[in-house]
Amino acid sequence: MRAGARFALGLRAVLPLLLGVAPFGVIYGVVALQSGIPALAAMAMSSIVFAGSAQFLLAQLAGVGAPVLLSAGAVGLINLRHALYSASVAPMLAHLPRRWKLLLAYLLTDEAYAAAIPHLISARKDDASAAHWILLGSGFGLWAGWQVATLAGVVLGAQLPAGLGLDFALPLTFIAIVVPMIASRAMLAAALAAAATAVLLAGLPYKLGLFLAALAGLAVGALWSRESA
Repeated sequence: MRAGARFALGLRAVLPLLLGVAPFGVIYGVVALQSGIPALAAMAMSSIVFAGSAQFLLAQLAGVGAPVLLSAGAVGLINLRHALYSASVAPMLAHLPRRWKLLLAYLLTDEAYAAAIPHLISARKDDASAAHWILLGSGFGLWAGWQVATLAGVVLGAQLPAGLGLDFALPLTFIAIVVPMIASRAMLAAALAAAATAVLLAGLPYKLGLFLAALAGLAVGALWSRESA
């Protein structure tokens, strides 16, 4: 299969996921404006950070006036999951030059990975030399859809009254993404530990409960995996 066909395959694979991503991006744009983030900064965050959960968290932290170091630490922690995606696809991309790896690392997100990985596994059995085009197609499709959705949210948010509380969409969206991916007892234990910690510590300032919940989930998942090994 040629590079163009592989790119199109990755693009087609991610298109159904855009039905769920688009509303998420629109709501992010609205929430960002309501948190006091300027429209251009909200758009720049989608282009530079390109991580929905991190952007929502940054918008919420900006809205409550959280310190910069705390915001940076929370965003870094919540994005650690991307290291797992990278480890999964690294053997298929080891032959690529650095410029390709940097581009694909930027485009690697939850949805892009979920859409591409079945095809990447299949391509590895046939011809892994062009598998990166599949990941490029899924990543680019998601990136483009996210930019359009964010722009729509920024435009819409400028017309809406403040205080609508639309940030409830963040946990709902990630519940829909995470639950189908729980495939082991360690993953279930990590998810339950993180959820319980987040609920118990919801009253902490600056969204510290989310930060500590992520730590609790990582710790429980690692401990459970070690005990089961």
